[in-house]
Amino acid sequence: MANKIFMVLTLIGVPVSVIGSLMHWPSILMFIIYCLTIVALSSFMGRATESLAIVAGPRVGGLLNATFGNAVELIISIFSLQAGLVGVVLASLTGSVLGNLLLVAGLSFFVGGLKFKRQKFNVFDARHNSGLLMFAIIVAFVIPEVFSMNMSETKTLTLSIGVAITLIVLYLAALLFKLVTHRGVYQTDTHEGTQHEEEPEWGKGKAILVLLLATLAVAYISENLVHTFEFVAESFGWTELFIGIIIVAIVGNAAEHASAVMMAIKNKMDVAVEIAIGSTLQIAMFVAPVLVLISLFFETSMPLLFTWQELIAMVSSVLLMVIISNDGETNWFEGLTLLAAYIIMGIGFFLL
Repeated sequence: MANKIFMVLTLIGVPVSVIGSLMHWPSILMFIIYCLTIVALSSFMGRATESLAIVAGPRVGGLLNATFGNAVELIISIFSLQAGLVGVVLASLTGSVLGNLLLVAGLSFFVGGLKFKRQKFNVFDARHNSGLLMFAIIVAFVIPEVFSMNMSETKTLTLSIGVAITLIVLYLAALLFKLVTHRGVYQTDTHEGTQHEEEPEWGKGKAILVLLLATLAVAYISENLVHTFEFVAESFGWTELFIGIIIVAIVGNAAEHASAVMMAIKNKMDVAVEIAIGSTLQIAMFVAPVLVLISLFFETSMPLLFTWQELIAMVSSVLLMVIISNDGETNWFEGLTLLAAYIIMGIGFFLL
């Protein structure tokens, strides 16, 4: 039933988005249409991810979902950088970290926990990801802010470029470690054999094609969505920070939201966790650094400097996720705890 609803929303939303943008319909109306259409398209990305996870395994399936989902975030951010909205881009990166660690993981753990008393996932992957999260957020994001206090703008930008390059290299090394040199070395018997028993909805080629087409459609809609931000912010009294952290992050990561929750309902927690945490790592260690380097080609460069409120929120989210996920299992109450943290931070950024 849900798939049919999303199908109808997609078939209506995509052409309406194109027509509305060409005919210059009211910005608030188009903002709503764009958001709903992106969410509908994300359902197809979720179904494609599930098929890939069955065929290629949870790591590859989760990685592909995170990559295609974050492609939307990257595209929105590039258009925002081109428009000089550096604050929105940094806020959206913060929102992606908070959204993935607290909202996506929280919803997955909560909804899955309502159906299953205990849900287990690969504890070795969880501990490996915890170390990377601590490095990417606490070291790579906090250090530039601390050192920049006694630096000129030029030196601060140079520091940001150095951090960005280091993060990209380490992220590529992490993929090499997980998918090549140590693939299959750290495994648990969680859901052993389920991949062989279950038939994927789509074949590997069709699933990748659906992911690609959905991402291209979302990219087009996202470009138009960026142009509605300023008017919507003025109309509702929202700040640039709130739009970036909450609105852009939720819409830009709709694919991960839908996919991770869908996996949790089916007790495929390895995929759900890989989507939530893997997407966070990709944002912090690849998307953010790439945006720093891309910004050098625009009029306004973007140093890797977040506000203290953003940094404290991200660090708190990482520490909470590390503590909750390090035992390799979860339940609905832990999911509710993550959601409560997201709500508290959301209220804070709304009132800031």
